[in-house]
Amino acid sequence: MAGASIGLDWRTMSAAPETRKHTPMMQQYLGIKAEHPDILVLYRMGDFYELFYEDARRAAELLDITLTARGQSAGEPIPMAGVPVHSIEQYLAKLVRLGESIAICEQIGDPATSKGPVERKVVRIVTPGTLTEEALLDDRRDNLLVALHRDDEGYYGLAALDLSAARFTVQEFNGEDALLGEVARLQPAELLVSEALTLPPALHQRAGLRRLPPWHFDTRSAAEQLNQQFGTHDLSGFGCQDMPVAVGAAGALLQYVKDTQRAALPHLRGMHTERHEDSVILDAATRRNLELDQAQSGEKKHSLIAVLDKSVTAMGGRMLRRWLHRPLRDRDTLARRHQCIDSLLQANLFESLRESLRGSCDLERILSRIALRSARPRDLSALRDTLARLPDLQQLLRSDSDPLLGQLSSRIGEHPKLVKLLRRAIPDIPPALVRDGGVIATGYDEELDELRRLSEQSDQILLDMEARERERSGINALKIRYNRVHGYYIEVSKLQADKVPDDYQRRQTLKGVERYITPELKQHEDKVLSARSKSLEREKQLYEQLLELLMERLQPLTACAEGLASLDVLTTLAERAERLGWSRPVLCDEPGIVIRGGRHPVIEQCSDDPFVPNDVRLDDKQRMLVITGPNMGGKSTYMRQTALVVLMACMGSFVPADAAEIGPVDRIFTRIGASDDLVSGRSTFMVEMTETANILNNATDRSLVLMDEIGRGTSTYDGLSLAWAVARELAAIGAWTLFATHYFELTSLPEECNGIANVHLDAVEHGDRIVFLHTVKEGPASRSYGLQVAALAGVPEKVLIEARKQLQLLENKLHQQAVADSDTTQIDLFPGDREHPLAEAFQGIDPDNLTPRQALELLYKLKELST
Repeated sequence: MAGASIGLDWRTMSAAPETRKHTPMMQQYLGIKAEHPDILVLYRMGDFYELFYEDARRAAELLDITLTARGQSAGEPIPMAGVPVHSIEQYLAKLVRLGESIAICEQIGDPATSKGPVERKVVRIVTPGTLTEEALLDDRRDNLLVALHRDDEGYYGLAALDLSAARFTVQEFNGEDALLGEVARLQPAELLVSEALTLPPALHQRAGLRRLPPWHFDTRSAAEQLNQQFGTHDLSGFGCQDMPVAVGAAGALLQYVKDTQRAALPHLRGMHTERHEDSVILDAATRRNLELDQAQSGEKKHSLIAVLDKSVTAMGGRMLRRWLHRPLRDRDTLARRHQCIDSLLQANLFESLRESLRGSCDLERILSRIALRSARPRDLSALRDTLARLPDLQQLLRSDSDPLLGQLSSRIGEHPKLVKLLRRAIPDIPPALVRDGGVIATGYDEELDELRRLSEQSDQILLDMEARERERSGINALKIRYNRVHGYYIEVSKLQADKVPDDYQRRQTLKGVERYITPELKQHEDKVLSARSKSLEREKQLYEQLLELLMERLQPLTACAEGLASLDVLTTLAERAERLGWSRPVLCDEPGIVIRGGRHPVIEQCSDDPFVPNDVRLDDKQRMLVITGPNMGGKSTYMRQTALVVLMACMGSFVPADAAEIGPVDRIFTRIGASDDLVSGRSTFMVEMTETANILNNATDRSLVLMDEIGRGTSTYDGLSLAWAVARELAAIGAWTLFATHYFELTSLPEECNGIANVHLDAVEHGDRIVFLHTVKEGPASRSYGLQVAALAGVPEKVLIEARKQLQLLENKLHQQAVADSDTTQIDLFPGDREHPLAEAFQGIDPDNLTPRQALELLYKLKELST
């Protein structure tokens, strides 16, 4: 508990009799800290933000800053640590990355009139999910605050807000798997839940988890609060009138933002309802296995987003990521995107548009800072410069007749009046902060110009005064200087101090020099400082008025930002299609997935070797492909590239294939790779079975399912049985399925179930070595080449020799066992009668030349048929 070092609980400290023992300053601090017991309080003292007691100890450790003890309060030293005001953002960024929240406590009283400590209050609480400062945010990722609620029937309501871009969405869904999938998609910086809510184990230790009292999620009060914020009578206009659980989450989120920002939120004027049936659903495992954001190794450069994102604006990069993570089912929207990309390519317009967009500011986030009154002068100059480029951009857009480009042109607009206003008001290169002065351009305001003239004339007055004082005193080295602490003063070396006139008044003695003030200099100082103070105050007033004017234009400017981001995404996808040889997919109403010459978009770019394209055909006659072939032969790549082609088509992109026809797809599932979940106490096999259960319980005849090596985590017979049963169930569901396996027995599935076909990844053996051809061919593989792959991995030759011996012994033993089993069960090993029930098992086998491997395969068949 913070405050333990002085024997007090922060929550009761302000009212405790012990606080009266503290100095007035510490009493003020302890009262503020009692209101924010669980977060760090940065307490403004002059040019520093200070932390005290336990906060100081924590901050010293987290920020690697010096912990000191200055003065005493209540008879004990005060642990203390501080950071400079001018560099606060770098310290906030580090604390937020560590998951900390921080209360910013500013001086709001006037030191000149305050009796006792200057009045202070918390003006903002900085949390990971409510950041808006440019320096604290990743410019290529949404920074999301998410609130989660659940009703008694198990339905979840989720609200998500990107405060830095004013994007507010709500949705409802059922089931923990759907919840984990949405959390994986949104990757919230902060997650708000009720203290009464039991979360899935995977979310227990999530960074940024915040527990709120249950009444924050009350649906009725949430609806009232949302209507008040949006200025509406009810929420039906947002499409969430039948989503009470989501409304409860949205109300809790809005209250949390108001509590932390301590400011109005004029840019939050509505919210968008998302529905699961509108998108192609990807669960958490699928997002991970398809390596959308990062490879399994953790490398971000080997992810799909790294290949896709060549956007020229930050807001375009964020929108591209949203399109990728929420592929759509709406064929009309996707067709418009595909047609727009096609039009950009046909007209060769995308490069010109990208060049025109290049260097545009992050308009989304600047508008949010304007709304929150935290925009800095350079935000406004960046806004001005971006808006000034719109006429040239519009000229390019008007040269193309594509309907979507026309819509984007209308949304973007030109905003000439704002450009003119900002050119008059803001200098070409303004200072970083309003308090530095000079943020309003000369000629914008007469009163400000007059105050500046008074200040500027003082320079000549001082030069004249300095010349007169040198002549009067006879001290040629006399200088008139200024600093913020002591104001104006006359500086004379100590060697000539005996020459100073009698009316000089000593102000400060330093090593080697004396500093003086005269009545004339003091009078000038008062006049100049008054002019400078009034000038700065006037600038602040004008700047606030400018923000007010801009806030009146937030709605059209927000539409402009969204239009620019969409244009950036579309031109980026056009550039990728041109540069990487991608083709326009055809979206069909008929069920099926047909891909000709499909490639993996990431591996194709990362590999030094030419990529081998392959075809996929899934239709009503062939809904499942059983894929066999050697390890490292390309089975996983083949499956993943199929899913990525479908996903890219459903985000509106061209695809890495010669041609692709994609029918309706509602979900994409993957069960690929092996990993355990130690935090939740789940083994590798348990993780595999959990993911498999999710697929079997939720897949439909419009789902794309990738299954890789089911059953490998347990014994041979258990694994084979599970793989067999899972494949049969998927065939019964009718899902579009790619089923990779090393169980050769599964290659007989096409003989039992309709809609299943065998394919294999080809390889050839050269001596004891193997060459992977990465070509998909019809039919099952002849062998797995396990020892050859082991050799490629660098397994020592002596181990491989022993493995070959052991393999031969096992195959001989199984051969003998097969014969023995046939004797004991009185099975005719090679029945001549073609009507014999076991005759099918011996098709293609020569009884005089039975190999150990054939005997092994035969054993499996006999065991099944004999039962």
